Amino acid sequence: MALTPPPCQFQQSFSLCFPQALPYAVVVSNKGERIARMVGHGSASGVDPYYQGYFDNFNRGQFYEAHDILEQLWLKDRHGTNGAFYKGLIQLAGAFVHLQKERLRPSAALFKLAGANLGQYAGTHEHLSVSAVLALIEQWLSLLENADFQSNPLRSEPAPVLRLVQ
Repeated sequence: MALTPPPCQFQQSFSLCFPQALPYAVVVSNKGERIARMVGHGSASGVDPYYQGYFDNFNRGQFYEAHDILEQLWLKDRHGTNGAFYKGLIQLAGAFVHLQKERLRPSAALFKLAGANLGQYAGTHEHLSVSAVLALIEQWLSLLENADFQSNPLRSEPAPVLRLVQ
């Protein structure tokens, strides 16, 4: 017997379709499958493919996708040794998502949160120069603040690139 999804219930003010009776597991499964397709099967650098996938997507300017991918690692280790590290990288990607959507003040808030979380790690951590990322955060935050949140630096500056070190 095939399951037929229920008809969508439309919310008047938004005209969005929300499938009301789909089980939660179906939604999670689809997201996990989508993320797995974005990540691929392995990493040439020997790091976790999800971790590498974060950087691959981030460096292509796909900040939301980068956030989504790394969230999979963070959910497993949010109270562990890398919890704040992954959270900071997720917030960094989120800051750029806000810039892409012209939300400058929320972007600055996420830059600050990312800096606070990543600042807990010294030097190089998980093949990433944390000090270089903190400098990048300060640079973008400064661009926003110096323009009094009146111009989006992502429109005038090249998008950032994060490099892993050996």
